[in-house]
Order: sequence, then C-alpha cells, then structure tokens
Amino acid sequence: MRLRSLLFVPGDRPERFPKAVATGADALILDLEDSVVPDRKPEARAAVRDWIAAPREEDGPAVFVRINPIDSDEAAADLDALAGLALDGIVLPKAEGAESVAMLIDRLPGDYLVLPVASETPAAVFRLGTFAEVAGRLAGVTWGAEDLPAAIGAMTAREDDGSYTDPYRVVRALTLFGAHAAAVPAIETVFPDFRNLEGLAGYAARGRRDGFTGMMAIHPTQVAVINEAFTPSDAEIAHARAVVAAFDANPGAGALQLDGRMIDAPHLKSARRLLALID
Repeated sequence: MRLRSLLFVPGDRPERFPKAVATGADALILDLEDSVVPDRKPEARAAVRDWIAAPREEDGPAVFVRINPIDSDEAAADLDALAGLALDGIVLPKAEGAESVAMLIDRLPGDYLVLPVASETPAAVFRLGTFAEVAGRLAGVTWGAEDLPAAIGAMTAREDDGSYTDPYRVVRALTLFGAHAAAVPAIETVFPDFRNLEGLAGYAARGRRDGFTGMMAIHPTQVAVINEAFTPSDAEIAHARAVVAAFDANPGAGALQLDGRMIDAPHLKSARRLLALID
C-alpha cells in the first residue's frame, strides 16, 4: 500500500467523499473524531458506513477511518458501525504505544491495519519505541502537534516563523525513529495553513529528507504538493539504480567510486529503499 498522501475528510460531509477520491490522494481518512461534533457522530457513522459499503473503483485510494479514542464511549459505536466493511485501516487517535494498538486489535470487527496517531498525550511520548511489538498490524506510525500542547498546558507548539518549538521537535524525531524501529512507514503530520502551498512544499520536502515516507493532508489542494514531495525524481531514481548496479557489478566491494564520489553500504541501503518506493 503506497501512502504518500492521506487526506482527512469529515465523516459527516459525505458530499465531499467523491471529491476527495478525485484529488489523487493515496488514502482517505474518513474522520469520526475531531472534525465531527458529538451531536453529529451518529450521522457521520451512518454516512461513512453507507459510502464504504457502496461499490467503488478498484484502483481508488485506500480507505481508513479515524475512530474516537479507544478508551472513549464513542469508540464502541464507531467499531460497531464498521463491522463487515471492506476498508483498509483504522486511524487510532490518542494512541499510547503498542498497548493501545493491541487493545484496538482485540476489538476490531475486521482484519484491518492500524495507523496510530502516536504523540497526542504525555504518556504516549514515552511509548514511541514500543510499536515494533505490533508491527505486523500497522499501516505506519504518525504523530500530531495539536493535542499534545493542550494536554500539557503549552501556549503553542510553534515558533513565530511556524517552526516547531524544541519539545515538539523531539516528539517528531522520536515518532520518526519509532516508526523505523518497527520497520513501518513514518507518516508526517499535517500542515495546518492549507492556503500556504509554498510553505507546505518546504515542510513536506524536509519531512522526506528526514526519513518520513508520506504525510497527512487536511485540504484537497495539499494532495498534489504532498504527492510530488514524496515521489522520487527521475534523477534520484537514476542515481539509485546506478548505485545498485555498481555494487551488483562488484559484489565483493565495500566501497566504490561513482560520479566522482565514494559510495558504501549506507548508500546502497538508501538506494534500495528509494527504489522500493516506486515498485
């Protein structure tokens, strides 16, 4: 499953579902949590269920549903509404490590993958290294910088220029390493300023540079920018293939010269990882 872009769609806005499909997002996240007020959650469940149950194009995006936190009263109703549906995964908010994922797996009405939002409580931060325990059921690991500041009484997670303050830089990095320790995709969090596509492009590019393989989106206009950022360029692909070919031609070599630069085992690993993204 390719997960460059994952577009949130409010579950109580079914008229937006077909439009979201047309954006080219790799996955849709039909939301039953934060974007739906409590009085409309039953309506949202019904709308999500009806749309997922209806016939869809086979080559369309993957479909995820973000349920309410697993320890909430709403979660049981969410999972009941999803029973028997053909969907790809569940987004689990307020996840606190492998224990939360295991709790959800025990209650799932189907063999769905789980994408935990893994940094929304203080306790969650200390459990970001545990996801390897449930890696076989994970679609990836992602994080968020909106709920955690509220949980600890912080005024904001961002500097005046929009960059993260130090605590949230740490959380971002730990999520990245936690995902890779579990050998699952690391999914970058949303870029809230959906009108600032230039800023989004820079943010997404930094995410890919740092080792994230995809990113969540909150607005349809963000999808194309995110897809481009997380798609290797022709030049990158050509270089990766040249690195692999060089080592294939010299199987006993520990280091080689390519285009005037030295390459060794880490370069080969990076090249193979990049080529795996396009397979």
